[in-house]
Order: sequence, then structure tokens, then C-alpha cells
Amino acid sequence: MTSRFTELAVDCADPAKLARFWCEVLDYTVHDADDDLVTIGPRRAPSASPGDLSGPVPPVLTFARVPEGKRAKNRMHLDVSPSDRDQDQEVRRLLALGAEHVDVGQGETSWVVLADPEGNEFCVLAGRRP
Repeated sequence: MTSRFTELAVDCADPAKLARFWCEVLDYTVHDADDDLVTIGPRRAPSASPGDLSGPVPPVLTFARVPEGKRAKNRMHLDVSPSDRDQDQEVRRLLALGAEHVDVGQGETSWVVLADPEGNEFCVLAGRRP
């Protein structure tokens, strides 16, 4: 038996704001929300059962309010791959949503490093893999 990657927890100052940003990035929807915790994920197919983990399970993101701010470069980050446009077009879209370019010492690479509205780094890939 194995485990499946089903959820990524993100500490943040404003769960609702960060959830809205990532819903736009990933075309996700809010699954559950209160003042201190917001969970977003893919839109469920009518036949999908929330507890069914037998097939591929797209991960949900949970944003939890914490008192401390981000202090250093992420040790883990998301990579996103544009599904219906090229990398440059996707980067422009994400910048318009509130992302910012960041330099984490990546040098010349095929991916673009951005940060979400709370400074969490993520990469926009040119293809399926970096």
C-alpha cells in the first residue's frame, strides 16, 4: 500500500486572498472556507465522490492563517505548466493576477520564477518538465 499526494498546506496571512489568486491560476474552486482556513481544488465531476482515492487524485490546496510572515526562500514550491497558451502569455496573465517576478539565483533557465501575492515562489514551466 502507498500514500497519494492529495493536499498541499500553505501558511499565509490572508487565506481568502491567496485562495482567490490560486483559484485563478489553476482554475480551481473553493471547496471549504472559514476566516482562518480555505481549501480549494478542482471542480468535481458530477459522479466524483469526495472520498474516492482509488484513481488519480488532483491535490487540493489549503491556506491556513498564521501569525508569522514568510522569512526566506521556499524549500518546496509549485511548478505550473500552461495548458492553453505559451509560457510568455501565461506569465503575463499571472503577473496581471498579482504575481511578481523574483530572483532566487536561478540564472538562465527555461522556467520563470514568480511569487504569489504573499511572496511564495513558484515556477512557470515552458514545457511539461523543467
